Amino acid sequence: MSKSYNTMQEIDERANLTNTNKFELLLFRLDNTDELYGINVFKVREIMVMPHITKIARGPEMLLGMAEIRGQVLPVIDLPKMINGESEQKPNILLVTEYSRSTQAFAVEAVEEIVRLEWSQVVSAEQNTEGGFVTSIARFETEKGHHLVQVLDVEQILREVMPGRQNEDSADKLQPHHVKIKPGSKILAADDSGFARALIEGSLKSLDLPYIIENNGLDAWNTLLSLAANAEKNGKNITDEIALVLTDLEMPEMDGFTLTRKVKAHKDMQNIPVIIHSSLSGNASEDHVQKVGADAYVAKFVANELADVIQDVLKNFKPKSQ
Repeated sequence: MSKSYNTMQEIDERANLTNTNKFELLLFRLDNTDELYGINVFKVREIMVMPHITKIARGPEMLLGMAEIRGQVLPVIDLPKMINGESEQKPNILLVTEYSRSTQAFAVEAVEEIVRLEWSQVVSAEQNTEGGFVTSIARFETEKGHHLVQVLDVEQILREVMPGRQNEDSADKLQPHHVKIKPGSKILAADDSGFARALIEGSLKSLDLPYIIENNGLDAWNTLLSLAANAEKNGKNITDEIALVLTDLEMPEMDGFTLTRKVKAHKDMQNIPVIIHSSLSGNASEDHVQKVGADAYVAKFVANELADVIQDVLKNFKPKSQ
């Protein structure tokens, strides 16, 4: 069994879901229990029966080893062990994934199905899973009843297993940048991953940029509406308060595509530049970023690249005439 999810037709269909704040979630199991876990289909390149695994001498504890997939040697992360500790059975299925500028594979017990959901059906799990690997909970109904699916923070999992392999620049290695924003204004950032928010905060602090950071797109949108109302009451514009919006794509309740469209459609907010900062890479995602009106796209997470894009957008952004 091998199933690829990167045909252009499938990519286009899934990209178009973002017009309605929807996405597709691949459901899988880590053991023989009824617990379901999920990952955005956009991050999955291929599903296959477990191939031969070559163990790595003194490799990370949560790494099963390496596998050669279509001529590419990939690390295989033992997801059941990572999430649940020791497992009595060997995983049967391999999920080959692409995100955060890297390709890797996850060993799982079984793949169930793909479900199409609205981001409003997803809620943050951070308050209940502090320090864990679950970023949100998806809720939906089927003929079999009500389901709760744990959506994994795969960026943090990859960081935990192979911290030295991550293609990222920490904020303390930032090159000098001269980023200027209107006095009194701030950067508004939105990301549902605590790990990602910490990296973003470190970068913005190093750039000496004041900021507000929210856990999802809906919270960010409500913050913008509140600031816009207060600005109007005081005879100002929200652009006096917010110099730029930096948003992730995958977020519970409201995704980054929807947040971007709302900002660009609002008469008082359309002159706020928007940068999409996401682990979802590839031409399809970047093309869709332009379609929803974002001013730039930058893949997670290289601090210097993020700083470069922020600097370039703020320098070259041309407001629309009112």
